[in-house]
Amino acid sequence: MKRAELEKVQGKKVVDRMQKAPARDRFGAGSSGIHDRREQRKRDQAAGLVPFAVKLPGDLVAALQDRAKSSGQALGDLAADLLRDALQRGKR
Repeated sequence: MKRAELEKVQGKKVVDRMQKAPARDRFGAGSSGIHDRREQRKRDQAAGLVPFAVKLPGDLVAALQDRAKSSGQALGDLAADLLRDALQRGKR
């Protein structure tokens, strides 16, 4: 066999392997992250949770993260509790 024919045969082998590969491994189709995020969004909406993005100084965020870790709370839950307490104190 000539070199060019050998390259063609090897190329066909590669193409055949790619076509026989499971589709879930190609192009990220097997990732289930999109469905998980959708389900999480539905659960959050059912619980009455609303995404609320704010920009805070880095030292404040670090303090919040440390406090959440030491108390064993999720960061969102801790922030909600602190905001609720501060708003209640402001009403008095």
